[in-house]
Amino acid sequence: MPGTAAGHDATRGATRAGARTALRICPLCEATCGLTLTIEGDRVTGARGDRDDVFSEGFICPKGASFGQLDADPDRLRTPLVRDGRGELREATWDEAFDTIAARIRPLIEEHGPHAVGVVLGNPNVHTMAGGLYPPVLLSALRTRNLFTASTLDQMPKHVSSGLLYGSAGAIPVPDLDRTAHLLLIGANPLDSNGSLCTAPDFPGKLKALRRRGGTLTVVDPRRTRTAELADRHIAIRPGTDALLLAALVQVLFEEGLTDLADPGGLAAHVQGTDEVRAALGDFTPEAVAAVCDLDAGEIRTIARELAAAPAAAVYGRIGSCTVAHGTLASWLVDVLNILTGNLDRPGGALFPLAATDRAPRPAAPGKGFALGRWASRVSGHPEAKGELPIAALAEEIGTPGEGRVRALIAIAANPVLSAPDGDRLDHALSTGLDLMVSVDPYLNETSRHADVVLPPPPPSRSAHFDFAFNAFAVRNQARYTPAAVPLDPGLLDECEIHARLILAVTGMHGAAPSAVDDMVIEQTLAKAVADPHSPVHGEDAKEFAAGLTGDTGPERRLDMMLRLGPYGLTLDDLRAAPHGVDLGPLLPRVPQVLRTRSGRIELLPAPIADDLPRLRRALTERPEGRLVLVGRRHLRSNNSWMHNVPTLVGGSNRCTLQIHPADAARLGLGDGDLARVEAAGGALEVPAEVTDAVRTGVVSLPHGWGHDRPGTRLSVAAARPGVNVNQLLDGSLLDPLSGTAVLNGFPVDVSPATGRTATGRTTTGRTTTG
Repeated sequence: MPGTAAGHDATRGATRAGARTALRICPLCEATCGLTLTIEGDRVTGARGDRDDVFSEGFICPKGASFGQLDADPDRLRTPLVRDGRGELREATWDEAFDTIAARIRPLIEEHGPHAVGVVLGNPNVHTMAGGLYPPVLLSALRTRNLFTASTLDQMPKHVSSGLLYGSAGAIPVPDLDRTAHLLLIGANPLDSNGSLCTAPDFPGKLKALRRRGGTLTVVDPRRTRTAELADRHIAIRPGTDALLLAALVQVLFEEGLTDLADPGGLAAHVQGTDEVRAALGDFTPEAVAAVCDLDAGEIRTIARELAAAPAAAVYGRIGSCTVAHGTLASWLVDVLNILTGNLDRPGGALFPLAATDRAPRPAAPGKGFALGRWASRVSGHPEAKGELPIAALAEEIGTPGEGRVRALIAIAANPVLSAPDGDRLDHALSTGLDLMVSVDPYLNETSRHADVVLPPPPPSRSAHFDFAFNAFAVRNQARYTPAAVPLDPGLLDECEIHARLILAVTGMHGAAPSAVDDMVIEQTLAKAVADPHSPVHGEDAKEFAAGLTGDTGPERRLDMMLRLGPYGLTLDDLRAAPHGVDLGPLLPRVPQVLRTRSGRIELLPAPIADDLPRLRRALTERPEGRLVLVGRRHLRSNNSWMHNVPTLVGGSNRCTLQIHPADAARLGLGDGDLARVEAAGGALEVPAEVTDAVRTGVVSLPHGWGHDRPGTRLSVAAARPGVNVNQLLDGSLLDPLSGTAVLNGFPVDVSPATGRTATGRTTTGRTTTG
């Protein structure tokens, strides 16, 4: 039975003459908070937290409060842009835009094959219904192996480790924040990020509640973040050594008999490889890793003992432990700790969410497992992971001549010129190496400015919303749907229709009705479902079932179908009747049903992991070179590069500065506000120094997502405070070998005072770079 729902009307009475309110799930970060929008005419004039939302209960952050400004940003594109014969982007009709795509991409595919088309998917895709529904259809139709996404700049290590452990790259357990007694955070700062791969509105409130009920919060981070300030214990680790610390914690559990090997958390029958892990990590003692991690061996032992002694505990690692040289090993060790302490798949530990659009549970049985390296990139031979190639390889795949070169690029809500390593090289490749580039983007930004066709989606208030991605990582099972709060303006096209028409244009079906894409997906999905003996609609008539689907649009009908095929038997009408959401209850144990390994068990030491451990073992003998090490930084009022054009979200603490410890600043002769020169393998930057003891000695910190100083963009607010692109310090050669994820944290840099420069600052290429 579906859980409880708050059944108030989605549209309430006017707050003042001519105004109304409407509900909208916030699409600006992974917390997915419910908003109550104030609307005057067709303009959102205010946003506050929806107190009746079954998940967020009124919580809101500065990003959500700025929804109206982002929605009405005058720099948002309102009509498509098409590059003319002179090389200039001009406004065009939607028909002209799709005619151009269809006319130019099909000959490329027919002459050079499907791999001549590359696809880049950016972070905002997982924040929209269109981004959840249509890119998989596009990729299936194209059959290209050249897929690049933001995952290899963020979370791919977690997908790979989960795939190897559980047989499914999407089987990612999340900490049970509301019931845990001990939370160990590695490289995570949820007070500023609002959580990542752990969808939890009011993460700050949940951590404070943990402390109030007598629980323990331990934070491992080289910076004293806002999250670290809340912790019982802050471990200021040397960046990039997270996997060594985690391996030592596992070693202590074995050495001191702190794990019940006979029955770890009731999972013994479903776990294999425990003895192999014990042997493989035997030499990663606290004493062996202490010097490299710059931590005390006794403190490492204390952390392991407290973790094992807690009545319920969870270990959670995020981007700081993923975007490092041993990111996949660190992600694997997080789960190994949860398993060996008996905390995987138990209340208060780490559990697997069950979203309303997941497949209905089926009997436990061995599966196909998870494979890495089914193909490799053309130039450098990087192995594929989860069907993707490292986005760090995109520039060389475009710019290197030869058969199989990427000649056409479709970039959907992606800005890799800023987000990927060595943006200068990619910038050049996009401007000189492509026969066609298509961007689906509301802005003319550092990447989309190179496109031949730009397709702008409407403001978020004009789109319906359901979280396909984030419900799969939610700390409580629930389902919420909000229709568009404001009707589409004349001339705008619904984002789902943009995606559908793009699919038709690139697959030779240009001119067909956009609904044909949704009809095709429904037909194919139901054909498989009715033939599947474990499906809730097994044996039914597929056409009759399709005819009974609810929804005014193709996307709504697809959502209704997914809900009906899902584990709770919900329908779109159920969600429409519960505008504040349907509560489906706390997370429940799901092993062994979640396992899809070939053995049907949790494979604790998969071969790719075992093969990579010698590389980690070599790190035991590495010693710092005396150079500073750089880490990233997240701001509460920012989300990568796509929040910097909103006036209320720029400024204050959200600044592009180089944080440096006072002792390091004094040694280098840098004062607060002085211009510092930062050099690494990929180039050099000049940026104002911010002298602070919030970073440990030997570490400097720069936020990502900045560098809005390239010509040809239309981002007036961002251009006024451009900052520097931290990823330009990287040449793209540093990757986690298992996942292909770029090493964006924990790499060495040289820092010195910028000579002969004022506080306005310049890069080595002469572009303004101050924040």
